[in-house]
Amino acid sequence: MSTVLGLLFSLLWSSAAIATKFGLASTTPLALAAFRFLSAGLLLLLYVYVFHRNYSWPRSRHWLPLIGLGLLNTTIYLGATFWALNDVSAGLFNLFVATNPLLVAVLSYIWLKRSISIKEWLGMLVAAIGLWIAAWPSIAIGEASMSGLIILGIGMLAMAVGSVYFKKVDLELPGIVINTWQLCIGGILTLPLAYVLEKDTFFFKPDIHFLGSLLWLVFIISIGTMLLWFFLLKRDPVKANNWLFMTPIFGFILAAIFLQETITLFDKAATVVVVIGLFLSGSVKKFSRK
Repeated sequence: MSTVLGLLFSLLWSSAAIATKFGLASTTPLALAAFRFLSAGLLLLLYVYVFHRNYSWPRSRHWLPLIGLGLLNTTIYLGATFWALNDVSAGLFNLFVATNPLLVAVLSYIWLKRSISIKEWLGMLVAAIGLWIAAWPSIAIGEASMSGLIILGIGMLAMAVGSVYFKKVDLELPGIVINTWQLCIGGILTLPLAYVLEKDTFFFKPDIHFLGSLLWLVFIISIGTMLLWFFLLKRDPVKANNWLFMTPIFGFILAAIFLQETITLFDKAATVVVVIGLFLSGSVKKFSRK
């Protein structure tokens, strides 16, 4: 069952880049991000505290970690990735997402004192080689700009830090409550950034691309997929992040279907290597035992 949930997470997570690409045809990146965060956060706020009423408000000791999670997981990670998708393909974006287990493993080793087995390191190394096989042609032909890659890298680092920080602080709050405040806080922090960075380039077209993108990003990604993410993280942040290695596979397929991005021989070879790395790391086997 856990393997099915891990695969479902990978599929849905990879679809976020596709939906974002459609939304970027209708508005600027940080504006779209703010629309997404605040819409999802307010909907969850209504559900948790108005309609459901079974959840208590966070206590004073919870607010600082919630602000940290909102800043790392929402404002920096998602804001950076929205911005970067102006300059990189959806397929390459999903490749970068898959590097997160490497960062989380290192940060968990340093911060949480979690031991990482040789087999896990070997599996992640093989998967990383697979990512390079697919990423190299895009970089070589200039399909992605260096500034876009740097911004994307900053976002990936923020997500990795947020994953380990979430495990470290152990908030003892329901995942839906954490996600609610993470989105609300992250959305509020994104507004001034959007104004400063996009005040001269802002545009808005309330068309079908914007509406479809926003609905998918809010209900499927920000609410549904993030709740699944917190569920997987509660078990083990390294194992949860290992499922991100599957996002390039789904990402290339979805990008080819919806964005007409070409799947090259490099992409196919990289997919095989990434899957081998995933199995070597033991994540599929370990998930299936639980």
